Amino acid sequence: MARKYIIVTGGVLSGIGKGVVSASIGRLMKESGIKVNSLKVDPYLNVDAGTMNPNQHGEVFVTDDGYEADLDLGHYERFLGIEMKRFNNMTAGQIYKTVIEKEREGKYLGGTVQMVPHVTQEIKNRIEAVEADVLLIEIGGTVGDIEGEIFLEAVRQLSTEKGRENFMFVHVTFVPYLRVTNEFKTKPTQQSVQLLRRIGIHPDMLVVRTEMEIDTESLEKVALFGGLDSKYVINLPDLGNIYEVPEGLYKMNVQKLIADKLSFDIKTDMKWNCPKSFRRDKIAIIGKYLGTDDAYKSIMESIFLCGVKKPELIDSERLEELDDEGVKALLSNYDGLIIPGGFGKRGIEGKIKALKYARINDVPLLGICLGMQLMVIEYARNVKNLENANSREFDENTPYAVIDIMEEQKKIINMGGTMRLGSQRTELIRGSKLFELHNEDIIYERHRHRYEANSQDFSELFKMPGEEGEKLIISAKSDFVEAVELEDHPFYMGVQYHPEFKSKVGDPNPVFIGFVQAIEKLKNK
Repeated sequence: MARKYIIVTGGVLSGIGKGVVSASIGRLMKESGIKVNSLKVDPYLNVDAGTMNPNQHGEVFVTDDGYEADLDLGHYERFLGIEMKRFNNMTAGQIYKTVIEKEREGKYLGGTVQMVPHVTQEIKNRIEAVEADVLLIEIGGTVGDIEGEIFLEAVRQLSTEKGRENFMFVHVTFVPYLRVTNEFKTKPTQQSVQLLRRIGIHPDMLVVRTEMEIDTESLEKVALFGGLDSKYVINLPDLGNIYEVPEGLYKMNVQKLIADKLSFDIKTDMKWNCPKSFRRDKIAIIGKYLGTDDAYKSIMESIFLCGVKKPELIDSERLEELDDEGVKALLSNYDGLIIPGGFGKRGIEGKIKALKYARINDVPLLGICLGMQLMVIEYARNVKNLENANSREFDENTPYAVIDIMEEQKKIINMGGTMRLGSQRTELIRGSKLFELHNEDIIYERHRHRYEANSQDFSELFKMPGEEGEKLIISAKSDFVEAVELEDHPFYMGVQYHPEFKSKVGDPNPVFIGFVQAIEKLKNK
C-alpha cells in the first residue's frame, strides 16, 4: 500500500495529553498489524533538548544513539515498545541550522533563501527520511503558535503532493466545563478548528479532551462546526492514568475509523499489559528539580509500570537543613528511596544524608547516575572515614576525588563529546544482585554523564562479588564502574546508567522490578 500519514495537532491549550493520544494511536496501529513509526516535531529553536532546564521543560530523554530529546519520545518508546532514534525528533533549531549551513555552502546557488520553499522543503525531506508504512507525526505546541506555522504549512504541502487520501489529520482539543452555568463550552474548540482550516488543513478526526464525559449535544455541536461526521468526534475524558488511553480509544473503535479513512486492512486484536491494580508501597524520589512533575518522568513511569503508584518528590535541599534525626523522622514514612540523576552541587548534601539513612536503616534504595556517584561519596566519608571525599564536579580541591573524570573519559571528551551519551555495552558481574535481576552477562544501557567512580585510585572502596572485606561491590563494569551494591542490605544498588529510559509497557527495566520486589519482601516480613 502507499505510505500513510497520521498528523496529530493540538488546540486551545497545551498540556492536554496530545503526546499520549499520539502514542496511543501509534500503539493501536501497531496492534493492528501495521508497521508504524513516529516523528515528534518540536517548534522551539533549540537544536535538541540537551541544554534545557528540567525545572522548566521536564526530563531530557536519551535515545540509544545518544540523542537528547524531549520527554515525549519517552511516551512513544514506552507505548510503542520500539527504540526511538534521533530521526524520530525534529526541532525548528535543526531545520533552520541546516538551511543556513546550506546557504553558507552555496547549495542554493545564490538564490534568495525563503521560508517557502526552502524551509518547508527541508521539513518535508526530514519527514520522508523516516521509514514506516504509517508515519505518525505529532506537531508540538498548539495551532496558532507563530513558531509552529511553518511545520503546518509543510505537512499541508506534503498532503497535496502525496495525495490527500493518504493523510489523516487528528486534532486534539479541549472543551472546558463552566461550573457556573453547568455546561461545556465548545467555542474554543470551534475557533481552534477554524485556525487550522485557514491554514488549509481540514481535520479528519477531533479528539475532545474533557475533565468528565461530555454530553452528546455538545459533541454534535463540535462535529457541526468542524464539518465532520459525528463518529469522527471522539470524547476522551480524564482517566485514572495515561495507560488507560489506548484501551479507551480501542473501545471507541478509533483504529477502525483510521483504517477506513486511510483505506487499509487491520487486525482487531489488542494486547495491552499495563498494570490494573497497584500496591500501596510508598516510594520517595530525593530530587532537586521540582519546578515540574515531568523532571523525573521516566523514573516515575518505570515505578508505575511495576504496579506501584507513582513516587512522591522530596526536595533534597530541605534535607540539608535537618540533622540525622530529622532526616530519619521524614524519610521513615517511605518504604523505599530513589536518588536520581542531575548536575551541579545544589542539593547534593541532602541526597547524601538520605543515602546514609537508607544504608544504616536497611531501607531499599536505588541510585541512578549521579545517585550512584553519591553512594560512593557517602560510603567513602562515613564508612571509610575519607573526610571531605567528593566529586571533582562539586569540589576541584577535594583531598579524595572518589568521583572524577577518568583518563578513558578524557579521551572521549577530547574526541569532541562532552558526555557519555546513549547506549553503552555493560558487563554484569556474576554473583551480584544486579546479575540475578538481568540473568545476562552483557546488557546495553543508556548514559548521560561526565564523571566516573574512581576505582583506580581508591581500591579500598571497591571489591568484586565474593571477595572479602567491607567494601562496595562492583556489580557491573565497562571501561568504568557501571554499578555498585552492598551485600548485607535488602537492596542498596546504584547504577551509572539510566535504566528508566529502557522501561516499556509490560516490560519495566529489571532494576526497578528488583527494587519494588525488595520493598515487598521487607513489608511481608
